[in-house]
Amino acid sequence: MTRSLPSLPQSRRRFLGATSSAFAALVASGCSVSPRIANASTPSGYGPLRPDPAGLLDLPEGFSYRVISSLGDAMNDGFTVPNKADGMGCFDIGGGKIALVRNHELITTDEAGGAIPAGFDSREGKVLPGGTTTLVLDADTLAVERQYRSLAGTIRNCSGGVTPWGSWLTCEEAPVRPGQRYGEGIGKDHGWVFEVPAAANTLVNPEPLRAMGRFNHEAAAVDPATGIVYETEDRDDSMLYRFIPNVPGQLARGGRLQALALVDGLQDSRNWDALSMRLAKRYEARWIDLDDVESPEDDLRQRAAAKGGLKIARGEGIHLGDGDFYFCATSGGAAKLGQIFRLVPGRDGAPDTLELFFESTDPEQFNYGDNLTVAPNGDLIVCEDQYTETVSNHLRGITPQGQAYPLALLRLQTEPAGACFSPDGRTLFVNAYSPARTLAITGPW
Repeated sequence: MTRSLPSLPQSRRRFLGATSSAFAALVASGCSVSPRIANASTPSGYGPLRPDPAGLLDLPEGFSYRVISSLGDAMNDGFTVPNKADGMGCFDIGGGKIALVRNHELITTDEAGGAIPAGFDSREGKVLPGGTTTLVLDADTLAVERQYRSLAGTIRNCSGGVTPWGSWLTCEEAPVRPGQRYGEGIGKDHGWVFEVPAAANTLVNPEPLRAMGRFNHEAAAVDPATGIVYETEDRDDSMLYRFIPNVPGQLARGGRLQALALVDGLQDSRNWDALSMRLAKRYEARWIDLDDVESPEDDLRQRAAAKGGLKIARGEGIHLGDGDFYFCATSGGAAKLGQIFRLVPGRDGAPDTLELFFESTDPEQFNYGDNLTVAPNGDLIVCEDQYTETVSNHLRGITPQGQAYPLALLRLQTEPAGACFSPDGRTLFVNAYSPARTLAITGPW
């Protein structure tokens, strides 16, 4: 049954604020949070999309893009840009420079763009091709000054998240072991989070953050007020996790992993068989402590569900707003076209709450949301990743009132990914997954 989306008050749908002192450190770090400005979009977006003569990206009037990096481009370390560009974060690294740290969701048999000298794991004597590349740009002109490999030896680095202390958390969507699919010939277990400092100018030491859990990782986001890291999982019966570090900002020193549950006992947010999660209703949350988080059997979500954890339909991108987090459930909803949830961490003794912010009822509205970010005007920007014979993936905007509109159409038969804003809010960076390209989009945000 088709359900209409209610129009909700602005006070229940705000994303960003310019005066939130608790998030000053995050803004200063150059992460993709920008001061709120007057909303330039309308309930129908920025207007109709204009066909791109180059056949790459259709945008509204007043917007333009340029390609700043492409598959096969020579990099400064002697390698070439690898394929499958996915999640990405943008950082102010000082001196008028910004850095993009970009994931590459490569499996063991993919091309690496050169013989990598060192990394987390190898196969048949070759370092695994998955990992990250870093691009250093002039903040004013967006000219690429350097690009190079910054992490190697991993598998299927899907999404991740920026930290307030200036690093990128890159997440393996690959809880595989030696001998399993994608794991033929490898020497180590995979399915970890790795940390890549944005200012690193060469390959970093690849240390898995084991206490953050081993599962089918997707994305991560940090609460700068507490240092807690929220993590999504790309499975049909996934959980939302949070990692409470022993020392905020020092994730390698360990901590405690928990899974989200609801106080009222509801255990399924997917709305597949019946309407269980209602739009705009705030549910009080609780958190379940987890053990054996390195999960050699890849059963962390199942053990969490047995303790009352809330099932989510393919948790994907997660992003921080004004004290709250928004995350996609790619195939959630009665129409199985996608949902977006809003998690509000409690402050001063108040409980955490979870709200179903958006649920798509029509492919023209929203179709399989993946990565997401927040625009300077407060709208959500969501990358679609639909699975159809003829791919037609958009960047979708969603207003604070919960209204969806097309922001861009990627004309390639692939997905847009890694959407993130420059620290000054003037530029949206986004990847075309394969063949890999990184684009810089400017316009009247």
